[in-house]
Amino acid sequence: MKEYIRFLEEIAGNGHVALNVMQYDGWLLRFSKGYTSRANSVSVLYPSRKSIEEKVAYCEARYAKQGQPAIFKVTELDTELTEYLLKRGYSVVTPTDVMVLDLEKTDPAADLKDCAFDAEPWEWLPAFYEFENRKDTAVQAIYNEMLSKVLVDAYYCTVMKDGKPVACASTAAEQGYALLQNVVVDPALRGQGIGEKLCRAILAKEKERGTRYAYLQVVQTNKAAMKLYEKLGFSKVYTYQYMKQAK
Repeated sequence: MKEYIRFLEEIAGNGHVALNVMQYDGWLLRFSKGYTSRANSVSVLYPSRKSIEEKVAYCEARYAKQGQPAIFKVTELDTELTEYLLKRGYSVVTPTDVMVLDLEKTDPAADLKDCAFDAEPWEWLPAFYEFENRKDTAVQAIYNEMLSKVLVDAYYCTVMKDGKPVACASTAAEQGYALLQNVVVDPALRGQGIGEKLCRAILAKEKERGTRYAYLQVVQTNKAAMKLYEKLGFSKVYTYQYMKQAK
């Protein structure tokens, strides 16, 4: 299980790319001007030689230099680090489940009518920003740059209704695994099954492209999303959470 968790953490980092990454004694320090915790946190992936105390202090200094608090992304395997950070006054933020779906054993039963697909994000992005209410052009510029750095096979899906976008999602695939992310529906149209149609459509396309597994990261408090993903056949593999430095 440890190696599988490490594998999923590695490829997830390739699907949601930080602007800058530092390697430090088995840890990856990601920096993206504060946009998303995933792209502005420390990933604990590989064995270390240095002490936790020394390494945490180093990471705190690196993030302080960027004007950001230190944030550590820890899985359920990182018990020693978690305990140390709690004693240091860190708070637990957004516990998140990582779920996996075997596409070979699943029929997404997708209705592809009114679904648009693209290998590039630029026509997809305006609807995504609108549904996420991300109007700040500086924030949009950061994410645009992050998307331009994705080197794995990305795919973008938009559901249309009456000629207008009503939902969108994306995937980032490599080594037989596709990260399902950026799933968002027009707030005025939620609760009508559009999110399920969207997910089934993009999963069907990934299966068609030869992808064996889909995986995703869902915040535990998002019960509606959790219910949908379980309905689609996703199963929890492990949990991670962010540990955020106190101000």
